[in-house]
Amino acid sequence: MDLVLEAADRHLLTPYVYPSSWPEGEPCRQLLSLFVITNLGALTLYLLFGTLSYYFVFDHELQKHPQFLENQVRREITYALRSLPWISVPTVALFFAEVRGYSKLYDNIEDSPYGWPGVFLSMLSFLFFTDMGIYWIHRGLHHKLFYK
Repeated sequence: MDLVLEAADRHLLTPYVYPSSWPEGEPCRQLLSLFVITNLGALTLYLLFGTLSYYFVFDHELQKHPQFLENQVRREITYALRSLPWISVPTVALFFAEVRGYSKLYDNIEDSPYGWPGVFLSMLSFLFFTDMGIYWIHRGLHHKLFYK
């Protein structure tokens, strides 16, 4: 993310958004920039893939089902768009830590002590951990205390 932030600073933020007196390495500026960049990226991805999914994957016959609420699709889109800024807060915190140098991310594979096997292992472990976490959170939310 540091490369994205650097490019945004160079081409957009420094000349057009922030005053020249506010240095690029200032933490508040970095947090604000990361928040805006992350939300614009998430919004773009959500609208692009949501639209494609709605037109090419979603079974439109489901809208005729008696339990399908009126304006349900519009409600779900609105709820997702309202949730985006809140969902992005932990992501921005991770990006901020990476930009400030508190990560084990490398710009080149050759700089990593583990090389390509480490990259593939870290990708697989990340996917496994994330998928497992989402599964258990989802299962927990179906507990009778939360879901009636």
